[in-house]
Amino acid sequence: MINSKLPKMFYGGDYNPEQWDHATHQEDLRLFKLAGIDMATINVFSWAKNQPDEDTYHFEWLDELIESLYENGVFVCLATSTAAHPAWMATRYPDILRVDADGRKHKFGGRHNSCPNSPTYRKYSERIADKLAERYREHPAVLVWHVSNEYGGECYCDNCEKAFRSWLQKKYGSIEEVNRVWNTSFWGHTFYDWNEIVLPSNLSEHWGDNKSSFQGISLDYSRFNSDSMLECYLLEHAMIKKHIPDAVVTTNLMGFFKQLDYFKWARHMDIVSWDSYPGLSTPYSYTAMAHDLMRGLKDGQPFMLMEQTPSQQNWQAYNSLKRPGVMRLWSYQSVAHGADTVMFFQLRRSVGACEKFHGAVIEHVGHEHTRVFREVAQLGKELQQLGDQTLDALVEARVAILFDWDNWWAVEKSSGPTVALKYVDQVHKYYAALFNRNIQVDMISVDSHFDQYDLILAPVMYMVKPGVAERLERFVQAGGTFLTTFFSGIVNESDLVTLGGYPGELRKLLGIWVEEIDALLPEQKNRIVMTQEYGSLQGDYACGMLCDLLHSEGAEVLAEYGEDFYRGMPALTRNRFGQGSAWYMATDPDEQFLGKLLQQICEEQGILPLLDAPAGVEASMRTKDGKQYLFVMNHSAEAQTYDLGVRSARDLLSDTEITGSTTISGKGVHILELG
Repeated sequence: MINSKLPKMFYGGDYNPEQWDHATHQEDLRLFKLAGIDMATINVFSWAKNQPDEDTYHFEWLDELIESLYENGVFVCLATSTAAHPAWMATRYPDILRVDADGRKHKFGGRHNSCPNSPTYRKYSERIADKLAERYREHPAVLVWHVSNEYGGECYCDNCEKAFRSWLQKKYGSIEEVNRVWNTSFWGHTFYDWNEIVLPSNLSEHWGDNKSSFQGISLDYSRFNSDSMLECYLLEHAMIKKHIPDAVVTTNLMGFFKQLDYFKWARHMDIVSWDSYPGLSTPYSYTAMAHDLMRGLKDGQPFMLMEQTPSQQNWQAYNSLKRPGVMRLWSYQSVAHGADTVMFFQLRRSVGACEKFHGAVIEHVGHEHTRVFREVAQLGKELQQLGDQTLDALVEARVAILFDWDNWWAVEKSSGPTVALKYVDQVHKYYAALFNRNIQVDMISVDSHFDQYDLILAPVMYMVKPGVAERLERFVQAGGTFLTTFFSGIVNESDLVTLGGYPGELRKLLGIWVEEIDALLPEQKNRIVMTQEYGSLQGDYACGMLCDLLHSEGAEVLAEYGEDFYRGMPALTRNRFGQGSAWYMATDPDEQFLGKLLQQICEEQGILPLLDAPAGVEASMRTKDGKQYLFVMNHSAEAQTYDLGVRSARDLLSDTEITGSTTISGKGVHILELG
């Protein structure tokens, strides 16, 4: 449990009363009670208010705010306020300002405007975190500590360049090793002194859509940039832990956010928290996958939903309202996939600036007589009713998908073979094929334990890190099933090609040799022709984007290409390896083919859907103390019917017994405690 002082899901969100007068705050407290809100994230952007100059700190307002909330039954997630530095700091200490990829030094403004390697930023952010932790270390209202906010961005200033060189020295030890891993003999890039190394930017190695002349250099910059921001987080984290060793410390992540290696960050977070902002057209399978990734960052532990909007966003091109019932539905979807909190940005709408049209629990009209408030209050009542029944419950999966930030960076910095290849889109395609059949999935790193799974998927495993191929071989040897795809096994951790034939270190496991890779134009298609029936797979199916031209080296060929000069070459193979099997999907298949393929592979492993339900009805299971909680969520607007079969259940939301065939309303949710 995040904190035993509040044995239920935290319910609330970001609150910025410094933007309002005292009377408004008092009215907010009344409305919070009506909505069932019991947690407020405060002090996120208050650095300028807290610290008007180098040596002066004003926390009296924060004292009063925390006391006021606590006296009215609202606990606190206390932020360190370092998400945006004060204007005086930028004026007096310009080293804090970022330089962009085009070499332009920014002025004060915006939000993610602090250089992570600025001595000024590190000094003052560490100091204010120290003072806050010392001041509030024993306050009973403060249950969670929130460092900064939504870390992100890049900087290319002189301080970052010097820090990059130091980072490289620590990582590689010698300039000769840097030359080797970066293959600097290409284009005469050989370095003889550390000071000759410059940051890869639009002034040096980068061109076009973040493509790079030297992927090794750019890959290491991405690692360095993520590490630099992590160091800033850790400075504040250490100050909090110095005063409060058992503090729950987090920072809000952003799902599939490319710039930061969240698996590395999660090692230093007491609980993962994240901000979920799907759009009206975002597939609900994609949102579920993001929740599963956040759960997977700490080996399946529950996470905090730190932010979502109660109604609409302000930063998308088209900021649609959440339709009636959708906020509740998506809140429960997060809980179904491992969230132990439901929180919003924001509790009251800002009166000005860029977030004045971002949705809030309390709208500009300022009272409770709105559709959004009624929905928030309804959900608040239900969460009170649920109490701690699902808190700390785990999601148990037999299928895992490998996800790796280094691989993501490397795939999309590559010059070729196609601009159409997007790593996350490919991962989602495989995830969605399982999601649509209500098969639970863990999103795991290449460093995770494999032995608890029966099936591991690794779409576009372009980069194979040291030891991973051997671990996958042991997994399959022991009876596991592994599936990977085209453009896999190509390079090592430094983005150097593994010589001797693709798929490199995976060649033995997969029993194939990929000779060439064909990139198809967007309007081009090939065909996958089954050479033997496999489950419901028979006949032929469309494929495109990339086609690996491969030869079997012992693998069984289940499908071939139907077109072009490589007609008749393998398109789908299975290699028996020890007690298990390793599959290779040599091209990008249509959804019908992929769905049938994964359905059959799962059936062979005895991996069955949680629920046989119509399209649009999602099922997810959490388990706690021997009890199973089946979440059934209807994403369609119309009522649907599903069948529990011989199982009996009690719906925790309606407190009714359910057996056999059951109707669920449009956008409805059932939380079933199975008998």
